[in-house]
Amino acid sequence: MTDVLLPARVGVLGGGRMGAGIAHAFLINGADVVVVEANDDAAAAARGRVESAVAKSIERGLPEGDYAARLRVSTDYAAFADRDLVVEAVPEIWDLKIESLRNVEERLGEDAVLASNTSSFSVSGIAEQLRRPGRFLGLHFFNPVPASKLIEVVIGKQTQDALVADARAWTEALGKTPVVVNDAPGFASSRLGVAIALEAMRMVEEGVASPEDIDNAMVLGYKHPTGPLRTTDIVGLDVRLGIAEYLESTLGPRFAPPQILRDKVAQGELGRKSGRGFFDWS
Repeated sequence: MTDVLLPARVGVLGGGRMGAGIAHAFLINGADVVVVEANDDAAAAARGRVESAVAKSIERGLPEGDYAARLRVSTDYAAFADRDLVVEAVPEIWDLKIESLRNVEERLGEDAVLASNTSSFSVSGIAEQLRRPGRFLGLHFFNPVPASKLIEVVIGKQTQDALVADARAWTEALGKTPVVVNDAPGFASSRLGVAIALEAMRMVEEGVASPEDIDNAMVLGYKHPTGPLRTTDIVGLDVRLGIAEYLESTLGPRFAPPQILRDKVAQGELGRKSGRGFFDWS
């Protein structure tokens, strides 16, 4: 556990794989964490994900602690009222994000910080929809959060300078490395990662090589921990499609999704979560 101060009271909106990972990161580093989900079943599932992640961390050497006592799950946005920081981690759907962030902001104190885990949407564009844009920024965590050492700190046009310095410190306190980027479509990581993945998909589509061999080329030749196609399966083909469509609309046709990606999503082949994507996960 780090000696660097984190926000004492942290909230996470959305307890799926990413949200649970974010909650886990703050929880094991000393914060009091509340996760808000849409309904009781989703809240129970979120608690299970966080508790499972904590248990695995203890197996790997994390000291025993009062983690369960510092974790709360709820279906009520009012649970965010006393939070110092809330990180939104809902699906990459613009209207859903804006509605969710506005609902959170209504409950927060004036000095609280609101952040989005968005992997592609404009942080400045989101901020324009909020009442206190200076207290908003992007905190883009990576999947799986416990293993990843990176957080993108995304600065919006109105983000307060002091908040950027705080976000750097929080990232380091979580044992991760901050990469600070100015707001731009796809930031740094998604833009580069999606570009490589889309080209890998085109290579499969054109019969250049198998998914296994394309990934092995990147793992063995460029030291990627996993190849671009296996990473796409882990992230979710539907998620990658949504990001690619957004980048195409903002940056041009070089990010146009290949037909193989559209076809797989239409067939329900979404990657690991559905059992099949570019690889068989069954």
